[in-house]
Amino acid sequence: MLTGELDERRRRLWAAAEARAAGRGGIAAVVRATGISESTVRRGLSDLDSGEVLEPGRVRRPGSGRPRLEDSDPTLIRDLERLVDPVTRGDPTSPLRWTSKSGAKLAAALQGMGHEIVDRTVLLRLKALGYRLQANQKTREGADHPDRDAQFQHINDTVAKAIEAHQPAISIDTKKKELIGDYKAVGRELEPTGRPVQVQGHDFPDPAVPKAIPYGVYDIKNDEGWVSVGISADTATFAVASIRAWWKHLGKKRFPDARTLTITADCGGSNNPRVRLWKTELQKLADDTGLTLEVCHFPPGTSKWNKIEHRLFSFISMNWRGKPLENYESVIELIAATTTNTGLKVYARLDESTYPQKIKVTDEQLATVNISGHAFHPEWNYRITPSLIDS
Repeated sequence: MLTGELDERRRRLWAAAEARAAGRGGIAAVVRATGISESTVRRGLSDLDSGEVLEPGRVRRPGSGRPRLEDSDPTLIRDLERLVDPVTRGDPTSPLRWTSKSGAKLAAALQGMGHEIVDRTVLLRLKALGYRLQANQKTREGADHPDRDAQFQHINDTVAKAIEAHQPAISIDTKKKELIGDYKAVGRELEPTGRPVQVQGHDFPDPAVPKAIPYGVYDIKNDEGWVSVGISADTATFAVASIRAWWKHLGKKRFPDARTLTITADCGGSNNPRVRLWKTELQKLADDTGLTLEVCHFPPGTSKWNKIEHRLFSFISMNWRGKPLENYESVIELIAATTTNTGLKVYARLDESTYPQKIKVTDEQLATVNISGHAFHPEWNYRITPSLIDS
């Protein structure tokens, strides 16, 4: 039928023209034959009588149509994201965000906050924001800590306060180590049919094979990443050196009036809060920069919820999918070329320093750290101040 090939305005005008051509009783005849409502046909007749010509590509007059809900309710989207974001779960290495709350429950919560909205509209708004309702996935890394959610909220509050005060807040972690050479890379890349990139038939661990150790620093406010690619070992000294390099090259330019640096990290690896070397190296960083360091760790078994995982590392992995990391230069170039439509920028450098492992920190050395624990889980949340500032 012709009406299926026409847009809203042309369909209305066509129906009106047919009704007028039929003469008396034409409106009723068109309604019976096409199923178009009588009000639509009459509106088309009014359009024909007005002789108004719309701009090319327009279907409705400027300003016509139902107004967007966000225009009449400006706090709707903010309140919706506040309901969803604290409990956002799933595979955080994917750029797709999704929520386990149903549209009906979210609509009910929003209605309780004074918003006039139904579940279908909630789901449409969530889709536009990048959320999806999905089935469960096996992403947990162990048993949940009883204070898991409370610690997440503490981290969210601490970061939000830092950003509101125009102070830097970063998310840090080590990305998976990568073999350097013509080894098979995860993922697929467009290549001529029948001519895949040839790589070695095995990639067994070999101490003689060089490895890239990417340590990332993600600036939460500026959506900006810094990656130091180490060639030695993933130690606490290397981790803090990466933070120091970010501050030297980017951080102090972005935050010239910084007094405090908020650091969010997981509870394992080179930035493990139980590692003495981590805290003594942070003290050196505080002394060198004059910054007070506010450190918050994610509970054990929740490392993948750290923002750097799904806001930086996931995009780096997508950028070098299917590409063998044949040398350190290719690693740096692929990391630095990572971008997103939302404006992510990434900087990378090769750190050729050697970082000795198994460094012992004595009780006396640990006692020189100006550390004060937060009232809530001081083993996860603590402050380190420069030596010249009383803690």
